[in-house]
Amino acid sequence: MSTPLKIDFVSDVSCPWCIIGLRGLTDALDQLGAEVQAEIHFQPFELNPNMPAEGQNIVEHITEKYGSSAEESQANRARIRDLGAALGFAFRTDGRSRIYNTFDAHRLLHWAGLEGLQYNLKEALFKAYFTDQQNPSDHATLAIIAESVGLDIQRAAAILASDEYAADVREQEQLWISRGVSSVPTIVFNDQYAVSGGQPAEAFVGAIRQIINEAKN
Repeated sequence: MSTPLKIDFVSDVSCPWCIIGLRGLTDALDQLGAEVQAEIHFQPFELNPNMPAEGQNIVEHITEKYGSSAEESQANRARIRDLGAALGFAFRTDGRSRIYNTFDAHRLLHWAGLEGLQYNLKEALFKAYFTDQQNPSDHATLAIIAESVGLDIQRAAAILASDEYAADVREQEQLWISRGVSSVPTIVFNDQYAVSGGQPAEAFVGAIRQIINEAKN
């Protein structure tokens, strides 16, 4: 008998640890197989909600926000690149990469959730930004990414040209902040158990098995 598992994956499309966490989670679900019947919902979180449209150089941004040196920033990117490679994801960010505003990407993800293609769009947005060095705030780019996963490009363009789903995204962002989420990824199981950070599969397997056992008792 499969245990139902609602998973809220709170993340941003410009967060490398969110990719690592997602790969760890999906690997864990593969390992658990029929033990759980999981449903993943991606919830919005903006690491840089005040970022202007043109974005900012990644090294400059990390230095300003976290006080890291250019060397520390480079070493961190190399570590993330190695972790990603081990999980089958290509991180190609370098010292010339830019950080962008992701609010419109979250609006598209909200819509994609209604269309049953949220997971596909999330993966495509990660690849577009981290592997292909594309701008996730550019409307034309976003519409093409949406089309690539089976969403209607004209509908995507119309959503981006308006403020459709903006209120929904802001409401969800505030909800998760009010629940104490201050860093991503934060993965919440069945509205009561949380795991934070880019954890490996075994950490998720352990947490989920504990949830299954508590549900049975």
